[in-house]
Amino acid sequence: MDECCRIVLTGGPGGGKTTAADLFRREIGPEVVVVPEAATILYSGGFPRTGDNGVLRATQRAIYHTQINLEEAQASHYRKRILLCDRGTIDGAAYWPGEPEDFFKHQKTTLKKELRRYDAVIFFETAAVGGISIEGGNPARIESLEEALKLDKKLKRLWSQHTNFVFVPHELSFMSKINKGLLELAKLISYQDGKK
Repeated sequence: MDECCRIVLTGGPGGGKTTAADLFRREIGPEVVVVPEAATILYSGGFPRTGDNGVLRATQRAIYHTQINLEEAQASHYRKRILLCDRGTIDGAAYWPGEPEDFFKHQKTTLKKELRRYDAVIFFETAAVGGISIEGGNPARIESLEEALKLDKKLKRLWSQHTNFVFVPHELSFMSKINKGLLELAKLISYQDGKK
């Protein structure tokens, strides 16, 4: 691969994206680098998870800029490798207290510009669709099932505008869903390799 391929794994809370990213990296090896979720890093470091709109906006601005810099640092350090981004810069628009357009305006960017950052998007639908717990062991996750469903819909509406959008629907079997997501990832990597 001559250039870095950047793929976003996204979806509502409890969709399996972090699990899929880790499994894919283990399977493929050093050719794949996972860009960790910026929000989890910041929340684990002390950023408030809740608060008034001022707090929420400040936190989402920090997540957006951290995400960009994480991606750029990984792309510079791991040249010519596949970057699997555990969420992307657009995710903040779904968590923003207000309309997505307001988020992009505050970041001095546009949805179209942010979509162009990525070669592909794989969307893992939240397990909340099936009424299944989304806890998953991430202490930064505080959303209820209802909130997870709302976020999932907002995220899908934004990311589905990408020209290379892949949807992995919820299934009762988590392993079956993850395997389907991994197959889609493998297809994307194969496609990107063929573009050389």
